[in-house]
Amino acid sequence: MARLYSNENFPRQAVLALRARGHDVVTAVEAGLANQEIPDSEVLTYATREDRAVLTLNRRDFIRLHRERPDHSGIIVCAQDPDVTGQAERIHTAITATGELMGQLIRVNLPQH
Repeated sequence: MARLYSNENFPRQAVLALRARGHDVVTAVEAGLANQEIPDSEVLTYATREDRAVLTLNRRDFIRLHRERPDHSGIIVCAQDPDVTGQAERIHTAITATGELMGQLIRVNLPQH
């Protein structure tokens, strides 16, 4: 399964659901990097150095970073979703479909009704 780093804005319940699906997820809190106003570029640098794809709700900034620095370990940008279990399942499905995350930008949107 995937090695992921959840930005501090990413829901903890979604992290737990991804772990339950077999993904290795480290949070900003667990890494000792929360509440430090770390710039997004440094978040991406840290995740890449740790060979982890970034999980974030900060879509605009990380999409921009993907364009500027495509040599990362993956970026998964998600819409804010109150259904964190459904969100985790959509992330899991997207990761599985993509395979190799290196240099990939994955967009996980809200389900269409």
